[in-house]
Amino acid sequence: MTLINESHPEEFILLGFAHRPWLQLPLFVILLITYPMAMMGNLTIILVSKLDPHLHSPMYFFLTNLSFLDMCYTTSIVPQMLFNLGTSKKTISYLGCIVQLYFFSMMGGTECLLLALMSFDRYVAICRPLHYTLIMNQHILLVSIVWLTGMIYAISEASVTVKLPLCDINKLDHLLCEIPVLIKAACGEKEANELTLSVVCILIGAVPLCLILASYASIGHAIFKIKSSEGRKKAFGTCSSHLIVVFLFYGPGISMYLQPLSSISRDQPKFMALFYGVMTPTLNPFIYTLRNKDVKGALGKLMSRIFSSK
Repeated sequence: MTLINESHPEEFILLGFAHRPWLQLPLFVILLITYPMAMMGNLTIILVSKLDPHLHSPMYFFLTNLSFLDMCYTTSIVPQMLFNLGTSKKTISYLGCIVQLYFFSMMGGTECLLLALMSFDRYVAICRPLHYTLIMNQHILLVSIVWLTGMIYAISEASVTVKLPLCDINKLDHLLCEIPVLIKAACGEKEANELTLSVVCILIGAVPLCLILASYASIGHAIFKIKSSEGRKKAFGTCSSHLIVVFLFYGPGISMYLQPLSSISRDQPKFMALFYGVMTPTLNPFIYTLRNKDVKGALGKLMSRIFSSK
């Protein structure tokens, strides 16, 4: 393999599913349907949470942040995917690739931490209700720390990755610019980068997941102590929605980022990226809407207000 001697290539060729051309049209159609659904669903959650006074609480403040984050997450990758799948041009400029790398990494890292913060919110609400107002009064500060940490992760990890020399030609066997794929495409000594990625992903992914599971173990124990069946049902409904979102996001993400890059199969990064970058943000609003009585009620009032005004 020869080394690209330039400081960087002018553009990258995203091979995607070039070896499976029959997949491109169905995937294009799926993305064309799911992207507007993800945008409308998450925008609806944001509007409902802002317009309904009953949803002006830290829990729904975190939910609006998750919806906004998911909108940014999908927007950072789907338009480029649609362009590449819908045309014969399968390239992305170097600058476009780097911008996508930073944004996608930042949104992914921030979502890991935000989901952990949301589980902490549920833990305090159910297990420490008397301290809830005191602790969650700092919800804006907590969310700011989460976003800042996600930015620091993206800037540090992506900056180290883009400095790696690239092998041979500027082809990436992926649908987008993602850190593990760029490391895999690099030449020379990259064991340090792989080790750093694993350590950082443990800190920003595995550790928050363990905290989430620990929180829900305590929550589950507390729910069974609630005497009111209605109270148990409401607590379980709220927590189960969040827990479903956690497994949908963390499962593919951890399987992608915490295994050795040498063991990653050719198509695994593509399907995993589609799952945690497209499907999960699309499903999140429906999971929260269908399983959360307060959100359903607020959405119903908003819809009736819209139709009555017409």
